[in-house]
Amino acid sequence: MILSFKKFARASLILSARHVLISAFVTQKSFVTSTTTTAHMTATATTTAAPTDCAAINFEEHSKSYNDLLVRLREITHLNHASAVLNYDRQVFMPQSDRPQSSRGKQLAVLATIAHQKSTDPIIGKLIEEATADLNELLKTSSDNNEELLTAKRILELEKDAYTKSTCIPDELAARKASLEASANHEWVKARQSNDFASFAPALKDCFDTAKEMASLQRGDETEDVSLYSQMLDQFEMGMASSRIDELFDQVQSALVPFIAKIRASEDAPSLEALSGKFDIDAQKNACQKIVTAIGFDEGHGRIDVSVHPFTMSLSGADVRITSRFSDDEWYQGLMGTIHEGGHAMYEQNLGDSELSLDSALSMGVHESQSLFWERHIGKSKAFYEWAQPILVEAFNTDDNKFEYSAEELYAAVNAVDFNNLIRVEADELTYPLHVILRYNIERDVVAGKLDVNDIPARWNADMKSLLDIDVPDDTKGCLQDIHWSCLAIGYFPTYLLGSMMAAQLAHYCKVAIPDMDDKIKAGEFDEIRSWLTKRVHTHGKRYKSLDDLLLAEVGEELNPQYFLDYLKGKYVPLYKVE
Repeated sequence: MILSFKKFARASLILSARHVLISAFVTQKSFVTSTTTTAHMTATATTTAAPTDCAAINFEEHSKSYNDLLVRLREITHLNHASAVLNYDRQVFMPQSDRPQSSRGKQLAVLATIAHQKSTDPIIGKLIEEATADLNELLKTSSDNNEELLTAKRILELEKDAYTKSTCIPDELAARKASLEASANHEWVKARQSNDFASFAPALKDCFDTAKEMASLQRGDETEDVSLYSQMLDQFEMGMASSRIDELFDQVQSALVPFIAKIRASEDAPSLEALSGKFDIDAQKNACQKIVTAIGFDEGHGRIDVSVHPFTMSLSGADVRITSRFSDDEWYQGLMGTIHEGGHAMYEQNLGDSELSLDSALSMGVHESQSLFWERHIGKSKAFYEWAQPILVEAFNTDDNKFEYSAEELYAAVNAVDFNNLIRVEADELTYPLHVILRYNIERDVVAGKLDVNDIPARWNADMKSLLDIDVPDDTKGCLQDIHWSCLAIGYFPTYLLGSMMAAQLAHYCKVAIPDMDDKIKAGEFDEIRSWLTKRVHTHGKRYKSLDDLLLAEVGEELNPQYFLDYLKGKYVPLYKVE
């Protein structure tokens, strides 16, 4: 879970950590904000890249308007970083009782208000317009490949888009949305606790209607070219239309439904014995710290803490923090949570340091690909457990708790499939894609007017049966389990599966570039793998216009789900001994 609190929204202050994640990214396009972290601003083989022999032009010196614009945008960045510091403290260190939490919420709301006012100030729009005119004049007489000017062009494109989308929302609608996020979340919590979808349905309808109203305003006159749902998706997955996702998800669904049925029928399920027992919390923390720093999390520019919900937060370019959670009766979730957040953090730690939106994460799908690359393609691989097994045995093998499992036994246990699991966040990597596709199909049809909100429970239960052959006992374990819709994060769910597919594709090409990748993992040598990801993904920020564009330029083809399907079949066919 990546929490970019430089994009923090007032409405998220009163909600849970997971809600904060969603609200934070929703407001990325509302706050003309920036990002952080290390690495240079220049990226090779990007849409704004240029030959190094072009004459250098310092556009900041040439255009006073551009210089003034960047000063204002960086000021907003620093305000949002201050919010991040306060919020990290709120979630990790400060008392959790109502009074201190309320006070902190007020402090954060003031900073968020100031940042919003500054980002929607008419002077921002004026400076963007003037700087664009200055740039166009220079481009008339400069090389088409001048890197400095192409970078400035991309910055102005991003900031104009963000400014337009934030200022096209009337104050009344913005206030209504913020109020609805709070009230709908409260109604969702009550409905989930009492298993009463009907009581939540009116608020949920308001959430969909309000999200559609905002998307319609942000879409503007592009009604023929951009569907309303595609506009909603763009908040989270820039440049990825619903028609493209339909194509990708149809391929995954048609392959996985029969494959999962075949795996379910196997009589050779792995043993889960290695996952349970008694595991000292401090021993788990130490093992996780040793492992996540070994794979590349830079503790000199961050820290590792414990929280109720694992998350990653960038407090500045030099301070990216992760949290995890631990249970004394199992060790696997704590380790995977730490590696997952470490993947998010390494992305943030290796973005450019311009403090502009150019050097922020391209999309939530790309961000998820980085966490899942390390969690699944490293942390759930056979090679990983050959390296990590001695670390885990040293941490967990005691007189009271014998932990002497082999690398093969650990690998099998962590990759076992739970065919009866109802909950998305607890699903294994084989069944998880269908949980996402179910939610994607439902929200897409509601937005299109093909499904009434009141009919969501019946549709949910029918799809769980057809996709996963699972009977849903109640709505709490069904359509009320996720927080996303209650905070208007419609279009967020598909990014989880897009990230899974991208992670598999990157892992394939990483192995092509590093043929002895498995041997390096067995030896605990991760530097070359991390450097490959930094070169291909991290340093580019938003220089590309979509996940597809990034992959096409960096590995030679757009997102291709076949790599993901091949990865799953390559793992589960031998693990479950099926043909």
